[in-house]
Amino acid sequence: MTVADIRLPPDLLPADGRFGAGPSKVRQASVDALAAAAPTYLGTSHRAKTVKSMVGRLRAGLADLFQLPDGYEVALGNGGAALFWDMATFGLIERKSQHLTFGQFSASFAAAAHAAPFLGDPDVISSDFGTHPVPRPSPDVDAYALTHNETSTGVAMPVRRPTGASGLVLVDATSAAGGMRVDPAEFDAYYFAPQKCFAADGGLWLALLSPAAVERVERIKAGGRWTPALLDLGLALENSRLDQTYNTPSLATIFLMVDQVEWMLAGGGLGWAASRSEASAAVLYPWAEASSYATPFVADPGQRSPVVGTIDLDASVDANMVSTVLRANGIVDTESYRRLGRNQLRISMYPAVEASDVAILTRAIDHVVGELLTQPS
Repeated sequence: MTVADIRLPPDLLPADGRFGAGPSKVRQASVDALAAAAPTYLGTSHRAKTVKSMVGRLRAGLADLFQLPDGYEVALGNGGAALFWDMATFGLIERKSQHLTFGQFSASFAAAAHAAPFLGDPDVISSDFGTHPVPRPSPDVDAYALTHNETSTGVAMPVRRPTGASGLVLVDATSAAGGMRVDPAEFDAYYFAPQKCFAADGGLWLALLSPAAVERVERIKAGGRWTPALLDLGLALENSRLDQTYNTPSLATIFLMVDQVEWMLAGGGLGWAASRSEASAAVLYPWAEASSYATPFVADPGQRSPVVGTIDLDASVDANMVSTVLRANGIVDTESYRRLGRNQLRISMYPAVEASDVAILTRAIDHVVGELLTQPS
């Protein structure tokens, strides 16, 4: 028997085999709703009432989901959360930022700030992958860049204002927003994209902005800092207040995200959505801890992500081979983050993923590993 011949029995096949960290599983109900709305929604002007009303529903839904205080605003635009690093570099950092780096994505924002010729060199505080550092308040820093969930490593950190700090708190929430609990009082910009917890396609960035962040954006813009139009947060805010984006968005992405946000609200809000991810994490990590060949990559249980689980495998088990067999059986996107370079599985546990499917996945992995270990060398 070859690896290609390993077949999972029906009881080891999840109802839905999508466990990718992004793009993530899209609920079939959302796809069906989009198909039903398509004749009067898709292929229409993004300035038409039908589309602007959908953007308005998205902004209002996010404000409700995150229980935003008075004065907070929801902004959005094209390009994804990676583009927002450049927008924040132009529009939210006044002179100097501090960055906590503990994975590929948190390091990318620090690199963007370092490259900006109009800013001072940022403070960069790093820790080993699999852990997260803590901020150091400084009177020279006017923006603290945190990451709620490092998608590449499966490390989560709490969102809290650094004690005694007066700068803005900018939080990369790309894979956390909608699946992890957060207090808006602890951030000034909480930015993310639709293709993770919000079960839609990519291509948009969204940001929850405090009054202090809005004031910073408007002050920097008024001060004359040159900014390309697509990176101009002030211009994005002006358009967002009109329930539109500066340039043409993906109408399908907006619709799918609205459907997911309203599904979360109907279920009970952010706490309900986060509890779904927590239920999956309560399956995945104990399984790995009890396994003879698997171990949670993040050693500190308090830093383990409830939305993206990273599981190291013993050297006797080839994680890439496990993922290959799973994929051949319809269980997809369990591969580790490519730049991390570990013998590892990475499994998303976003709110759309059923904890029961995570449980079946763990049993499927056990079955595949057992088959691989009995293969002739």
